[in-house]
Amino acid sequence: MMKMFFRPASPFVRKVRVMAMETGLVDQIELVPLATFEEMVEQVTPHNPLGKIPTLLLEDGSALYDSPVICEYLDTLHDGEKLFPAQGPARWTALRQQALGDGLGDAVFIAAFEANRPEEHQLAAPVEAQMVKIKAALKTLDAQVNDLTGPLTIGQIAVGTGLGYLFFHFPDLGWEADCPALAKWRDKFNARESMKETFFAKP
Repeated sequence: MMKMFFRPASPFVRKVRVMAMETGLVDQIELVPLATFEEMVEQVTPHNPLGKIPTLLLEDGSALYDSPVICEYLDTLHDGEKLFPAQGPARWTALRQQALGDGLGDAVFIAAFEANRPEEHQLAAPVEAQMVKIKAALKTLDAQVNDLTGPLTIGQIAVGTGLGYLFFHFPDLGWEADCPALAKWRDKFNARESMKETFFAKP
């Protein structure tokens, strides 16, 4: 059985988990939870020199990282409709969406890290810079929402989990009024069983 180091709030871990559920591979992956930074260093670094999650251990002892690589590998293990289109415009659309969804998650992480520091140590400029990126990503996704319809792809999963991470850290941002088409798509996408199963709220 494969093993994956994870923390449930990570949008990149969630992306892999949704991928595994949607492709029927979830029972082939044992989740190894990490509660602290120290556990990440001790358990992940021997397999991934970057010490990042998700890291997937294969049955032969080798490791794959990070989420785009893991997800594309999982897509080779099932016989259903592939979530990484093989070629043509559909492939580049899905990969572009994955990059945008992952980038949204990165921007949220940086903004939240700075915003959660003790007030006397917070720097406004980094948060503002990431918020500019977040809002630009949302506007772009709203304008291109028609590209998020159709058969499920890795792009849709990445966007869905990126938006979920935005809600996790900044639930009151209020972007939905400016991006109504994207908000409607998000609500529909969140109704998928894989998204409900992987939802994680702040304790």
